[in-house]
Amino acid sequence: MTVIYHEEDGNLTALQGKRVNVLGYGNMGRPIAFNLRDSGVNVVVSEPRPEKISQAELEGFLVRPIEKAAAECEIIMPLLRDEDMPKVYLESVSPHLQRGQTLIFSSAYNIAFGFIEAPPFVDVGLVSAKTLGHAVRERFANGQGFASFVAVAQDASRNAWNIVLAAAKAMGALRGGAVEIRFEQEAELDLFVQQAILPLFHSAVMLAARLLIEDGYPPEAVFTELYLSGETSDYLRQVSQRGIMGALQLNSLVAQFGMLSRFDRFNDLKLERTMELTLNDIRNGNFAQEWAKESGSDYARLRKMLKQRQAMDIWELEQQTLELLNSDDFSDR
Repeated sequence: MTVIYHEEDGNLTALQGKRVNVLGYGNMGRPIAFNLRDSGVNVVVSEPRPEKISQAELEGFLVRPIEKAAAECEIIMPLLRDEDMPKVYLESVSPHLQRGQTLIFSSAYNIAFGFIEAPPFVDVGLVSAKTLGHAVRERFANGQGFASFVAVAQDASRNAWNIVLAAAKAMGALRGGAVEIRFEQEAELDLFVQQAILPLFHSAVMLAARLLIEDGYPPEAVFTELYLSGETSDYLRQVSQRGIMGALQLNSLVAQFGMLSRFDRFNDLKLERTMELTLNDIRNGNFAQEWAKESGSDYARLRKMLKQRQAMDIWELEQQTLELLNSDDFSDR
């Protein structure tokens, strides 16, 4: 049976007397550094980017060079982008690791696909927030917390779980429940949502917007109804709190009937097969190699795809709608 950890499962005394190196002061590193500090943890920030070093210093953190922090801190949390981390780890972290240290990742990607190999004498853990970086800080500050995944890939000290759960508690990651998972599963699930669920959402929204606009519905009304009003995100928030059936029952009876009676129309064996192929590409490492090649070419294909999407007429109509919705003149009508 899967284990889910909560606040009472983490003990901050496991971090007493230990220095935690937050390696990376970006979208996830900065919120985590603040949360750890507010929990009384001794935080040391390291960053390869000068502008981020200045920001961390201005915000009151002790900043140390990556090599120094790797040698001096008992716990190291690599929080740079997945594609940037292997080089930094190999050159600046790995040579300085010592017995008794703990690596705690926020993403299992590099360990799962072999881009980073930790020495056998250190602990290797995972605390992966299942939300965006700004929400990690926001939900910690308001006491809400967030759901997360936790794992231990290597327990050299026989104390790795205590350290991982203590770090998770200090981050606020136990307040919403922390699901125990294997490193490989975390990486594969994360990529699957990005490659199978989000493309499906984008495709459905674009198809619906084109259909409705071509049939004469005003673009402003179409984009507002589809997602700009926030109704869709409000519904998904209820799904996250109540489950799918609980959220469904918050809708009107006509909405419930419409969803349930038309659900089978969208059952598609081709879609199921597409999802299977996507998952296979992730699990066998094909996508990881593809992304390594892409990041090594300065994201040439990604830049091209983004440029093509941004040039589509539908996004210009979307921006016009956003400007109208956010303008004082429009809101006063």
